[in-house]
Amino acid sequence: MKMIHTDQAPAAIGPYSQAVSRNGWLFVSGQLGIDPASGEMLEGTEAQTRQSLRSLLAILEAAGLGPANVLKCTIYVADMADFGLVNQLYSDVFQPPFPAREVIQAARLPRDGRVEISAIAAE
Repeated sequence: MKMIHTDQAPAAIGPYSQAVSRNGWLFVSGQLGIDPASGEMLEGTEAQTRQSLRSLLAILEAAGLGPANVLKCTIYVADMADFGLVNQLYSDVFQPPFPAREVIQAARLPRDGRVEISAIAAE
């Protein structure tokens, strides 16, 4: 197993890696809307979603992959009322054929985030 890390995404806030790869598979941990430079959570669902996606893309790039390599995403939102906005921003990054995906409303996300996005990708 190989750990993947980039300074272009927030450092892990617990005992986990930004991503790990093995045998051509990449597993990206959930990315919150945290600014990697300041370590601060951004304000609002739109800013947090954009940052989560930027972080996800940076980790993919660090692994030598891109959005077309993503097979599945999991998205957690604090409020399902944000589903449309998250979909819109997500579709700016992922193009058809879209990865498999689920969106789940979570009672609470780390650091009171509004959105968290994880992914599974392959070479």
